[in-house]
Amino acid sequence: MTLFIDTSARISPPHTWDNTPGAFTTALRSPWYVVIADLQDIIMRATTEYANAYGLKALYLPLTTRTITCPTGLGSDSQPVPVTVNGVSTYLPDSMQFSLEYGCRLAAKGCYNVMPSFRGEDPDETHLNQYIHSEAEIAGGLDNLIDYVEGYVRHLAQAILSDYGRELSDAIKDISHIDRMANSAGHFPRLTFDDAVHLLRTESGCIRDEGNWRTLTRRGERLLMKRVHEFLWVTHFDHLSVPFYQAFGDDSQRSAACADMFFGMGEVIGSGERHCTGDEVRHALDVHAVPERDYAWYVRMKDEFPMQTAGFGMGIERFLMWVLDHGDIRDIPLVSRIDEEHSWPTSVERP
Repeated sequence: MTLFIDTSARISPPHTWDNTPGAFTTALRSPWYVVIADLQDIIMRATTEYANAYGLKALYLPLTTRTITCPTGLGSDSQPVPVTVNGVSTYLPDSMQFSLEYGCRLAAKGCYNVMPSFRGEDPDETHLNQYIHSEAEIAGGLDNLIDYVEGYVRHLAQAILSDYGRELSDAIKDISHIDRMANSAGHFPRLTFDDAVHLLRTESGCIRDEGNWRTLTRRGERLLMKRVHEFLWVTHFDHLSVPFYQAFGDDSQRSAACADMFFGMGEVIGSGERHCTGDEVRHALDVHAVPERDYAWYVRMKDEFPMQTAGFGMGIERFLMWVLDHGDIRDIPLVSRIDEEHSWPTSVERP
C-alpha cells in the first residue's frame, strides 16, 4: 500500500478504541493504521521464514480448548474466557502452548503458529484481553530456546529495516532502537531473578513479595533495563510465581527453568522449559494446587511420549509498541475490542 506521510511530523494514533459509533472510519483514514498493517504483514512473513529455517512446522490448531495455561492455582495471573460452541462448554485459548507441545510429538524439531489469545483481564496501557500471539515450541531446553528467540527478534528487526526502513523512519522519525537490535551481536545480557532482586534491593515498588513467591513489577522491569541493558533476559523466577508446566530450575525446586525477555515497555516475551515426564507434571500440579483431573490428557501424553521441549510466546502488539516507540497498546489492534457493550447493541456500529 502506498503511504503518504507528512515527513515533517511524527505520526500519531487517532485513539479510536473507545466505543464512539463510527470511530472505525477515522481509523481507516489514519496513516497510523496503514503503518501497523504493513508491519503486521512483515512480521508474519519474517516469522515463517525464520521458523522454516529452523525446520519448525506451522500447525493448524483449534481455537477452543478445555486445557488452559492459566489454571486456578499458584503462578497464574489471569482468568480464562469461557464460551459455548455448538452447545459444548469450552474456553478460548489463552495460549496455544499445550497444543504446540502436542504438535512436537508430530513435528520432531518443533512447531509454531501466530494466533489470537484471549484472557480475562481489563485492558490498560500494556495489556489487551484479546491479542495476537506468536508462539513456538522446540525440541530442547531453555538455552536452546533462548538462542532461537534471540535470532527471531533480530530477524524481525532486520526484516523491518530491510523492507520498510525508509517508510518507518518517515513515520516515527527515530528507528535507531530497531537498528540496535538488528545489528546486535552475541547473547543479550541475562540476570537470574535472584540477581535482579539483589540489584533492585534499595528500590521501592520493584518486587512483589507474596511470602512464598516473588515477582517483578513493571517498574522493576523498566529499572532493570535502564541499569543493565535495553534488551535483557531475566531467568529462573520463583517456581510458585509461574504456572505449573514450567520445569524446575534447580535441585531445590525453588526456581523455574524459565526466562522473560524485556525490551520497550518491559516483558515482551515469556518462555520456559517444560517437564519431560508425567511424574514431573504430577508433582508440579500438586505443588501448585492444581487438580490433576483438569490436565489428565497432558499427564498421559508425558507418560507415553516423554520429550524435552521448550517454548515461548510473544505478544505481537507489545512488539509493535516497541517498534513504534509507543506507550499505549490499545492503539495497536487494527480492529478494537475495547469498551464493547456487554449485550448486543440496537445497531452494530463497529466491525
